[in-house]
Amino acid sequence: MSIRSIRFDPKPAIDAASATTVHEWYQDRTGAFSAGFWASEPSEIAVRYDEDEFCVLIEGTVELTDASGHTETYEAGASFLIPSGFAGTWKSVTPVRKFYVVHLPRAQEPAAPA
Repeated sequence: MSIRSIRFDPKPAIDAASATTVHEWYQDRTGAFSAGFWASEPSEIAVRYDEDEFCVLIEGTVELTDASGHTETYEAGASFLIPSGFAGTWKSVTPVRKFYVVHLPRAQEPAAPA
């Protein structure tokens, strides 16, 4: 196995046709674990997470609102986890840049009958 360094481009080109940019730097052989960089212009989207995502916000302000209406606000310098099963909205209040690590939990096997 070899290790490769990843050069971070602090000013990635953002496609004018999209509000977001994604640079996936790594994905394991199973596709269950990945890491990268994500950027967004101000926007709001409905989200439903099947994966666990750890975020390190390097620029901007984000508001996450769950299905019950509870809102958490994160600003540059914050680190946070969005758990599998989260449903609600992701609002990029200002232009946002983050590093992320994603883990897709293994499907639970049905319990054996007793």
